[in-house]
Amino acid sequence: MMPSGAGLTSFPLGTALVHALFISSLTFDWNLNGDYARKLVSDLSAVQMTHQPAPHTNHPAWILSHLHAYHAVIVDLLTGKTPEDPLHHRHGMKSKPEADPSHYLPREALLESFAEGHADVAKALNAAEEALLTSQMPLPRWRERFPQVGSILPYLMSRHEALHLGQLSAWRRVQGLPSV
Repeated sequence: MMPSGAGLTSFPLGTALVHALFISSLTFDWNLNGDYARKLVSDLSAVQMTHQPAPHTNHPAWILSHLHAYHAVIVDLLTGKTPEDPLHHRHGMKSKPEADPSHYLPREALLESFAEGHADVAKALNAAEEALLTSQMPLPRWRERFPQVGSILPYLMSRHEALHLGQLSAWRRVQGLPSV
């Protein structure tokens, strides 16, 4: 999360070249994150998906479920809709990892759903018009820090995903698993 008062005041795209570079850069990071997420869990068992080496540790099932909760939010933003605020989503910002695997999709179904969500976001991003990216942020809670739709995309698509994938990478190392 950006520090309070560090909100963006503008998101000047202005030219077709800058728009194309913005989309291209986000797409590149987004695809790297999606590939990395799959690699991080590809060798995990069902039991490992919800294993918490310490209390309240974000485990793989929660991390992927949490990130996936934001896919629909991003697609809605990129298609001109007002998304539901993910704050209180079952796997949203205020959620806590549960050790009970019944709170999550099985590993293969979660990976498939995550991949589909990633593909949906990439498709919506590549179809997004400049006018949409510079339109006002429809979620009031985010508007002060991210006044325009395009201003939140680097945060959600790069920083937020990378932060949680980094947690997953550290979780692997604590388990004695190799890096990927």
